[in-house]
Amino acid sequence: MTYQQPQGPFAPPPEGPPGMPGPPPKKRRLGLKITLGVLGAFVAIGVIASVSQGDGNDSKKSGKESSAVSGKPAAKPKEKAEKPRADKPEADRPKKEKAKPAAKPGSQSARFKAFIAKSGTPQQKAAAAHIINVQGADTHSDIMDDAEVHTDYTGGMMGSHAGDGKLLASAFADWRTSVNGLVTVYDADGEILSNGTF
Repeated sequence: MTYQQPQGPFAPPPEGPPGMPGPPPKKRRLGLKITLGVLGAFVAIGVIASVSQGDGNDSKKSGKESSAVSGKPAAKPKEKAEKPRADKPEADRPKKEKAKPAAKPGSQSARFKAFIAKSGTPQQKAAAAHIINVQGADTHSDIMDDAEVHTDYTGGMMGSHAGDGKLLASAFADWRTSVNGLVTVYDADGEILSNGTF
């Protein structure tokens, strides 16, 4: 009885004549496996992210959250009050100009404007008329203090009012001091006009 080598995918390669190398080993497709694994991971992350964003946003937008899920009764949607109709159509009505919100007497913006009015330069006083809001002036940790000055200027850092932003940033540095503070001056569109340390 002669011994036959097993056949199949795990069988060792047949030996050739003596002194001749055997057939080359089969190449494993490791690169393909890695690529498919990475793509699968990205798809899984995308699915998880979309599911988590979808769950959080849907319940907030609709305002109808199941009481069985949250344990709270479902919120009723707010009804909008109807505006009385005027005799004139919308296009013929005169448009009302939005008034600038007046600064509250004890607010940060009112106190900053008062400081500039008392000890600022004429250019700083002119720029102070465009301040709408000031945030972060009263909180100091001396680690990384961050304050914001919001104005009604437009054009951002490359616009014509960038110099006015610098004036307001320097006035803020005279008004408040911190070991490691940064004040940022914004225009009406939320773009940065200027920034500086204080």
